Amino acid sequence: MVFSFTATASFGLEAVVKREALALGLKNVSVLDGKVNFTGDFSDMAKANLWLRSADRVHLNLGSFNASTFDELFEQTKAMPWSDWIPENGRFTVIGKSVRSQLHSVPACQSIVKKAIAENLKAKYKIEWLQEDGPEYKIQAALLKDEATFTLDTSGQGLHKRGYREQAMSAPLRETAAAALISLTYWRKGRIFLDPVCGSGTLPIEAALIAKNIAPGLYRSFAAEQWPQVDRKIWTHARHEAYAAIDADFKPEIYGSDIDPEAIELAKANSAKAGVGGVIIFDAKALEDVRLPGSYGVAVCNPPYGERLGTVSEVTKLYAQMKSLFSADDTWSLNVLTADEFFEEAYGRKADAKRKLFSGMIKTDYYQYHGQRPPKKP
Repeated sequence: MVFSFTATASFGLEAVVKREALALGLKNVSVLDGKVNFTGDFSDMAKANLWLRSADRVHLNLGSFNASTFDELFEQTKAMPWSDWIPENGRFTVIGKSVRSQLHSVPACQSIVKKAIAENLKAKYKIEWLQEDGPEYKIQAALLKDEATFTLDTSGQGLHKRGYREQAMSAPLRETAAAALISLTYWRKGRIFLDPVCGSGTLPIEAALIAKNIAPGLYRSFAAEQWPQVDRKIWTHARHEAYAAIDADFKPEIYGSDIDPEAIELAKANSAKAGVGGVIIFDAKALEDVRLPGSYGVAVCNPPYGERLGTVSEVTKLYAQMKSLFSADDTWSLNVLTADEFFEEAYGRKADAKRKLFSGMIKTDYYQYHGQRPPKKP
């Protein structure tokens, strides 16, 4: 059976997620603000959860209708075929959103939708109360201009929860964002990768997962794995395919360094848990002591900025050290994500490309300096 799915994405990263979806062979891929839609069966759902590196979650689309009153919202929600998805003992929560809708009270909408679904299930299963001690179903009821759209979250925890980073330094970059930043560069697995301010190692680890072709969701579980509608064999097969796809013999050149020895120890532990412990060379080293490990490399970094680092003079010094390092070799490409709007001034050069992205709720810019392309191999 073919279903409609939506992979959610952070603002500015929809094109990256679309590219990943097409590479997976997903069908009818289209983009809206913050969303990448596709169609497929449960096998495609499992593949998307395992392999999408830059998406936030994968939702199963259930349907939509117009509702301008709470009575309309209740009755039309109650009429939907909820028992097709939620078993008699299913645990379900409702997450509400409302944008430019007459039903602007999100708590009220959530309560009405929850009650309507409960009434539907009690009537269908001929019971007086719901146990809700079975598999979990997270329902999103989003109202936009009086159109109510319902989806089921197939992922459970967000897809950035790869399972390798139980601990991190302050204000870490999400794994999904790190993968997207790498995807937006010219780096490919045959080129050197460097993060000279790597913190707990997220960017080098994501680069290593890409280089070794390791599915980012391989070592975690998903909400839909517990759904009785989805045959367990589908997930087993998808994981076997993912294991078989790992490029075990390839040895990439990936480096990460940081001035904090504690951060480097954490990065090493995280990389080992991610299955790439022997792939990345980590070093506790100040930025001013870093040396470029070859030519035609690509550096991607998310340096401490604003309150994360301290005074403006400290930030300016860091960016000047970065300029000193990378201006020594014009074959290197540098890509920097920061919220500091004076970055180009402090770095002393206008970026070749600049993208507006959001890190959580913080507006950031992605400054990209393109180095020379490596010579083509005969």
